[in-house]
Amino acid sequence: MTRVPVPPKMLRWACERAGYDLSDLAARIPQLPAWVGRERQPTLKQLEKLAKATHTPLGYLFLPEPPVERLPVPDYRTMAGADQRTPSPDLLDTLYTMRRRQEWLRESLVESDVEPLAFVGTAGLADEPDAVGREMRRTLGLDGGWATGVHTWQDAVSELRRVIEHLGVMAVINGVVGNNTHRRLRVDEFRGFALTDTFAPLIFVNGADAKSAQMFTLARELAHIWLGKEGLSGFQSLLPGGSDVEDWCNAAAAELLVPVRELRAQWRKVGREASRFETLARVFKVSPIFASRRALDLNLVDRSTFFEFYEHYVRRELKRGTTPTGGDFYNNQNTRVGELFATQVLRAAMEGRIGFKEAYDLTGLRGGTFQRYAGRLGLGFDLP
Repeated sequence: MTRVPVPPKMLRWACERAGYDLSDLAARIPQLPAWVGRERQPTLKQLEKLAKATHTPLGYLFLPEPPVERLPVPDYRTMAGADQRTPSPDLLDTLYTMRRRQEWLRESLVESDVEPLAFVGTAGLADEPDAVGREMRRTLGLDGGWATGVHTWQDAVSELRRVIEHLGVMAVINGVVGNNTHRRLRVDEFRGFALTDTFAPLIFVNGADAKSAQMFTLARELAHIWLGKEGLSGFQSLLPGGSDVEDWCNAAAAELLVPVRELRAQWRKVGREASRFETLARVFKVSPIFASRRALDLNLVDRSTFFEFYEHYVRRELKRGTTPTGGDFYNNQNTRVGELFATQVLRAAMEGRIGFKEAYDLTGLRGGTFQRYAGRLGLGFDLP
């Protein structure tokens, strides 16, 4: 049996990269401590098992030193001057999957002589973000008080995602890598990202986040598309003093979701209530944190009031934690794959423009699952 030499430092790096201790993986791969201690070497099949368990490209394990993995997009997660974090395999895999889908859709649309989207990159940092937020709202066809008319945050997120996709922007919401429920995306790592393109722009929202927070992330990433600045966003960007790009996108998203005129009208009713931020959150279907930040920006409260509420709210949410959500698998694909993208791929497969293997790889769905999802979209057909 042929064994392959692998530097122990690379084995340790693969474990740490995936967020595991050696002891965690030793339960699944008992030979791992012996490999790290140079007592023996793994077979290629054993090494493939380790690579799969740690979500590491197999070729990386043969390198003499760990590679420096960088994000393929600008990073807006942190405050100005803060250290950048090493991206997790889950985040990188998600980014690369979304980029591949975007590139495929772009090529398909260009070949079909589809016109580029007129609004992508039309705004600039010199423009008033409030004015752009109002233009975004008008383009989406959202009238005043639309969020008040929907009953739940889930309904509001679904409606906002629907109108965004109607514009031609892929809007994906997913809390796991693909459909792998064992690879849950971390909210403390990122909340969303935007990939700009004039034919196939894409926004991604971390579905592990609260529905109220997803509303803001959808709007902020859409502002990135309007600005033509792709990148990764996180929770810290809600605090005052972020980057110019993120501050601008936050302000445009704020006017889209919580227009000044509507907020001032509501503030006259609830401004003196102890639970005023929670009340505003229910009205506009945003998070209480965002409602408090919007009040700060409009000088309805001072900074000390905002930060006192912010710190209290974050402590409360950390104690509460998050609970994984289930739901119908096929309905989830509308948000995980994106109905706009999925429909294009399914039609390409039906028309013979791509093979079924490529369609499976693009959507992450296989065989009968792929066929049943096509039926849910009204595009039923028989597999070859």
